[in-house]
Amino acid sequence: MYLAQILDGVNWLAVVVASVTAFILGAAWYSKALFGNAWMQEVGLTEDAIKNANMARTFGGTVILQLLAAIALSAFLGSGSNWMEGLHTGLLIGIFWVASAYGVTYLFEQRSLRLWLINAGYYVVLYAAMGSIIGAFK
Repeated sequence: MYLAQILDGVNWLAVVVASVTAFILGAAWYSKALFGNAWMQEVGLTEDAIKNANMARTFGGTVILQLLAAIALSAFLGSGSNWMEGLHTGLLIGIFWVASAYGVTYLFEQRSLRLWLINAGYYVVLYAAMGSIIGAFK
């Protein structure tokens, strides 16, 4: 299959909405109101380190990577899906590809179950939401 054929079925509005949703979900998920403090503790970040980070690079890179993920998910779902198929596909991707990949890496890195639950949980919810949105636009 050629890349142009794959991208032909992508609903670009759905991709943008899913990407914005991913950004908003990430901001909420890693906020102090939810898992931000626990995440910072688990990865060893301080408030000062976050304040001194290159946020243009961090947020700019995040936007690009979330767009790429949404494009791939849209191409994977195809043009005949609906929100329920998108939800199920997103859950399958989040659990069986992303969370399991994090799990393998975290086992070798000897990272905590708590960090895996925070990070993998974000991607399970993220892909379920993005899949639902993309499917609803089809």
